[in-house]
Amino acid sequence: EDDSILEINKKIAGKVMIELTIVEELLKLNNDPKVHGVYLHLPAASLTSRVLGALNPEKDVDGTTDLNMGRLVRGDASEGFVPPVAGAVLDLLGKHDAPLKVKSVLLVGGEGPLRLALQCLIERSGVEVNTSHWNSKSLQTQVMQADAVVLLGAGNMEVPPTWIRPEPGVATYDDAIGLSSRSGVGYLTAAYRTQNVIHSCNRWIQNQQYRPWRLRSLKLLPLTPVPSDIEISRAQTPKPVDQLAEEIGLLPEELEAYGRNKAKVQLSLLDRLHSQPDGNYVLVAGITPTPLGEGKSTVTIGLVQALSAHLKLNSFACLRQPSQGPTFGVKGGAAGGGYAQVIPMEEFNLHLTGDIHAITAANNLVAAAIDARMLHEATQSDKALFNRLVPTVNGVRTFSPIQISRLRRLGISKTEPTSLTPQEVSAFVRLDLDPSKITWQRVLDTNDRFLRKITVGQASTEKGQIRETGFDIAVASEIMAILALSDSLKDMKDRLAHMVVGTSRSGGPVTAEDLGVSGAVAVLMKDAIKPTLMQTLEGTPVFVHAGPFANIAHGNSSVLADKLALKLVGRDGFVVTEAGFGADIGMEKFFNIKCRASGLRPNVVVLVATVRALKMHGGGPNVSAGAPLPREYINENLSLVAGGCHSNLKKQIQIAHLFGVPVVVALNVFKTDTRAEIDLVCQIAKTCGASDAVPCHHWSQGGRGCLELAQAVKEATRRPSNFQFLYPTEMPIVEKIRTIAQKVYGANDMELSPEAKSKIDYYNQQGYGSLPICMAKTHLSLSHMADKKGAPTGFILPIRDIRASVGAGFIYPLVGTMSTMPGLPTRPCFYDIDLDPDTEEITGLF
Repeated sequence: EDDSILEINKKIAGKVMIELTIVEELLKLNNDPKVHGVYLHLPAASLTSRVLGALNPEKDVDGTTDLNMGRLVRGDASEGFVPPVAGAVLDLLGKHDAPLKVKSVLLVGGEGPLRLALQCLIERSGVEVNTSHWNSKSLQTQVMQADAVVLLGAGNMEVPPTWIRPEPGVATYDDAIGLSSRSGVGYLTAAYRTQNVIHSCNRWIQNQQYRPWRLRSLKLLPLTPVPSDIEISRAQTPKPVDQLAEEIGLLPEELEAYGRNKAKVQLSLLDRLHSQPDGNYVLVAGITPTPLGEGKSTVTIGLVQALSAHLKLNSFACLRQPSQGPTFGVKGGAAGGGYAQVIPMEEFNLHLTGDIHAITAANNLVAAAIDARMLHEATQSDKALFNRLVPTVNGVRTFSPIQISRLRRLGISKTEPTSLTPQEVSAFVRLDLDPSKITWQRVLDTNDRFLRKITVGQASTEKGQIRETGFDIAVASEIMAILALSDSLKDMKDRLAHMVVGTSRSGGPVTAEDLGVSGAVAVLMKDAIKPTLMQTLEGTPVFVHAGPFANIAHGNSSVLADKLALKLVGRDGFVVTEAGFGADIGMEKFFNIKCRASGLRPNVVVLVATVRALKMHGGGPNVSAGAPLPREYINENLSLVAGGCHSNLKKQIQIAHLFGVPVVVALNVFKTDTRAEIDLVCQIAKTCGASDAVPCHHWSQGGRGCLELAQAVKEATRRPSNFQFLYPTEMPIVEKIRTIAQKVYGANDMELSPEAKSKIDYYNQQGYGSLPICMAKTHLSLSHMADKKGAPTGFILPIRDIRASVGAGFIYPLVGTMSTMPGLPTRPCFYDIDLDPDTEEITGLF
């Protein structure tokens, strides 16, 4: 008895293994873009629900999946595939597409999809269908009464010729062995299956073309007073992300879903739509902000909600991914606010799809590689290092590809490890990093001031390799800047290889590729390079991708997100992207760094201003985060508003005009703003050179409150944009810095410290002199002095130090003291953030 049970179990296990093997193969075929049709030439017993469920219905040329059968039953056969056998039988009965001349058809035998398909198709032709089984006692009577007989799953079963009336046709189909040659069903079935494959190919070709959007916007019902951001976000149910993707012309295979509300988008989209003209490119920048921020993100979101949901124009917002440092620190989240948000805001503001975590892992792998390499070089001979770096495996010793690259950079053309001379071995194995000149730091996506300076290597196992280093916040990593500026996976991989982590004792740069780690870093970043698709409160699409620090890096979302969006919106659409901080920082870097990397040219700049910030620049008292606003910011004060307009707003408009781009001023209206203040700002902005200036009420009204801005932007894009860079990259480093200091910041001149002068000489020697400049300075003033508001002049800009992000492709001068690791205040945001253990709802995020 036990043996019998064991034998049964073996048979069951065998069937399960066969089923799993089939399913595994089907999944491979589903994902193969070169396969457009799959024919399941399997015994009926193998066509289990699991097998049929694994097959992509769009490749199911036998029409046996549930979706295709459902389409057939509903009468939507044009959207799917008709089973070839059913088509062949119908063809025979109808004499090649002519109307059926019979009044009744008998289906004998058969089960499942084929029988159901035949029954649906024949009945839809107006013919009566009867069914019978082979063992039916009334089979002879039914056959003799039928005008036509279809034998399914016949096998060795036959119908005696004497049963059949002279006129009826007989079509025979055998699931196990194929088709009867007597009826011609076999040849016709093969033809219909081939036709289905051709239909599948044609459908695939059509899908590769640009498809008009069929966007269904979500209805917004604003409340007064406006609820909290998280309450507004939760009150709206987002569309499933695959539905949103379909509405904007993305193919299912171009989407990698991360739950219901967000998905990565494949870069292959750029190849599919390479011939599609780009849409209009809009940059949202701002005047010099208060520490509270002036709402560039909310304006960006409100604008695309107005363009897409209300004007019915294709539009995309491209936003940076927020760091968790500010989310739990002072500033809070960055999903917008009020009725202009990205939803779900909890997912947007927290881990999203893990890109920042990938950057953290990649960055810290490089840091670990640096310290480990210095330890091993300090404690091993050249021979021991070489034997470990190029080990013998199964009697064979070979260089890895990344080691071959290092040999080439050393001028060694040999590829056989045993052929290297002792001098070549020493040059190969010793990076000889100078511990005092290592520029690479570890990172963490948390505000932690106590990690700004640390000591590593204190354990006895590190054999005295002690050095001082520190942590930056994750978004300050050069890898984040590389992610934002790369235009392909290959480009990102090349940039990662060229990251300079320090200097050797002989004065040469040491790169991530020299460490042998750049390939592994690229592996950690392979998913992070794909932008994340989300949506606004009104169901319009948003790409969230990258989030480099705006003061020491360029502070813009990714090149790839912008490029994908520009193809998706089409010629008449709009892509709205945002630059960090004021126009003097984020916009200048967008033009001089990002536009050089991308080759894209903006059509218009939207310059965001607030009455609050303008009053500050007009001479109002200081604004501090967490402190109550002074009464000057709550009560009407036209004098302060006018002062801010004629100083900071005017200067920021002039900065945009340096690049030849028209400007539309968007006044982000707060509830304390008066009509007179609003009108005054719009009036002065136009006299200062803005193409238009309009008030925006998106925070309280959503897209409807930004319609005036949408119309102004639409009109501005019709004007010529004579874009130009501020400086040629061939200009000497000193002159590029001076150009930015004088033309953008309003300085009389700049002054280099001895250390900065030495760095410039070094970078010129290493061939980095033609890189663009990424100024690292405070965002709270046009000058280097955070307390100097308005539009300061007559100052000398001090350049304390200069560093290079060679992989990212820019040089960044340090103006004054810049912290790359923020600290937590006395009362951080996390005091208000909590989780309901019953509902799993998050509270306190804003």
